[in-house]
Amino acid sequence: MKFSISRDALLRSLNLVAGVVERRQTLPILANVLMVLDGDHLSLTGTDLEVELVGRVAMPGAGESGEVTVPARKLVDICKSLPEGSDIDFAVKDSKATVKSGRSRFTLSTLPAREFPNVEDSMGTHQLTLKQGQLKRLIDRTAFAMAQQDVRYYLNGMLWELDGKNLRVVATDGHRLAMCNLPEKVEVKGDGGTQVILPRKGVLELARLLMDEDADISIVIGSNHIRAMTEDFTFTSKLVDGKFPDYQRVLPRDPDKVVLGSRLELRQ
Repeated sequence: MKFSISRDALLRSLNLVAGVVERRQTLPILANVLMVLDGDHLSLTGTDLEVELVGRVAMPGAGESGEVTVPARKLVDICKSLPEGSDIDFAVKDSKATVKSGRSRFTLSTLPAREFPNVEDSMGTHQLTLKQGQLKRLIDRTAFAMAQQDVRYYLNGMLWELDGKNLRVVATDGHRLAMCNLPEKVEVKGDGGTQVILPRKGVLELARLLMDEDADISIVIGSNHIRAMTEDFTFTSKLVDGKFPDYQRVLPRDPDKVVLGSRLELRQ
């Protein structure tokens, strides 16, 4: 495996993927990032067995194809230490990876790519496409209400409810509840509605990835996984296996006292 790439392109994708990699892991290979080169397409994969993130980089030219896993944090630190705009030569030989740029040279130990775990593929039952900005708004307005390390594990996440052409997200920690609807209708492929619970880490990682508000993101929801895809990355997360409480029962029915006021004054 051998290729040349600009430091900025590699670092941008690495930063996305390294966020998923756990600092304290039970398996040594989970500290690594999987690098797969196929012609002029490089993909980087990080996982903690619950969340998986694949970043894609378009290469200026084809290299020697291959696959390897290298320590994620160390590779990020190396790329950050190199000057902006520099080029990186990456080569793998005899289970050692060499990173060269200008007068700098680094050697990293590797682990075989075949040992890298991949989140199993499951068929999606529902699919929809929306703008990243729309999804970010839903998450930003509800994520604060998610529970943290609650024994009621199904509260340590966010409910996504698909109902025909509507997407609603709900989060609660048992004391407060936040709910947000997608204002406009979206085309949902799939039979009937569905409810799934995205785990807390999956919600926070997905929110971090939504940087281009006007770009499309495709969501595929399966029985035990959710997958979000754009041109730059593919994000996969396991779903929480549990029953979310019936939040409709908490919402006030026919309230007769409505107060309208200035948001800023109330906040002050």
